[in-house]
Amino acid sequence: MGTRRSFLIRAGLVAAGLGGAWWLREHVIWPAPDVRFMAYADPPWLRFADDRARAPIVAASLAGRSVMALVDSGAQYSVIDRALVAELNLGDTFSIPFLAYGVGGGSQVGRGVSVDVAVGGVALQGLRTAILDLGPLAAAEGLSTPLILGQDVLQRADLWLDLPGRRLAFASPGAPPPWADLRPAVVRRRGDALVSDVSIEGAVTTALVDTGSTSLLALSAAAASEVGLLDGREAREGSSLVLGGMIRSQVVTARTVTFADALFRDVEVAIYPEVAGGAYPNGLIGMGAFRGRRAVLRLGAGELLVSRAMDVDLG
Repeated sequence: MGTRRSFLIRAGLVAAGLGGAWWLREHVIWPAPDVRFMAYADPPWLRFADDRARAPIVAASLAGRSVMALVDSGAQYSVIDRALVAELNLGDTFSIPFLAYGVGGGSQVGRGVSVDVAVGGVALQGLRTAILDLGPLAAAEGLSTPLILGQDVLQRADLWLDLPGRRLAFASPGAPPPWADLRPAVVRRRGDALVSDVSIEGAVTTALVDTGSTSLLALSAAAASEVGLLDGREAREGSSLVLGGMIRSQVVTARTVTFADALFRDVEVAIYPEVAGGAYPNGLIGMGAFRGRRAVLRLGAGELLVSRAMDVDLG
């Protein structure tokens, strides 16, 4: 029973996995990390740590120890789990006035710590991380990711995603990727994040590009209602790992979803509940939208490049 539960959680709960999506509200200047690229002809590739999950989880080195890190374009800042800070006896923590909100509720007030991280030929020196209780995101029976690399890192390093090869690379900004069939997707900035219009059965809403989410698309209850997904169609209960715990969500099937010139059919869409206090987006475009494709996320330049479009039947 425990093994089955572990597999389901580590697989991201497929239809309803919201991954590590969360947002910080802070009231002081958060210094940028010093990102240094090692000398190499081509950026080194990092294999996804778990073959059963779609989440971009890779090995990183922190304080002389190998840890798993989730690369999460939906996280405003990088995060380290409170238990790992205590285990490694990381000193020099600092107070900083912020609130961290996870999709589906739950807020935390925390401290911070500066750490040096090495990942995929990139040295992140003085990376300020928020110390938070990541719950099942960090637990061995969950995603086993006590470190989240957020927009503060992705603003300064391009992210190359190769889903067929189940690997990723961090490249210096503007470096030419190795694929000739990439085309720009229509995206725009919202803060430090990227958002895009998504068509759902012909109705359009805006969603945030979120590599921390394993599903193709997740919507707030308000957005789902606006695009007509709460029209009495059959729904089932789903579960998702989020900041500090697990939430229940509603899962419905959208006949068609269009994103970045790709048409997806029979898409299971997770609908997360409305929560007061958090500034949440209408929706999240997750890793499921890049299945079988390659992509380059240039957060610093406000660009997303995606390989050729295809029609995908998810039924």
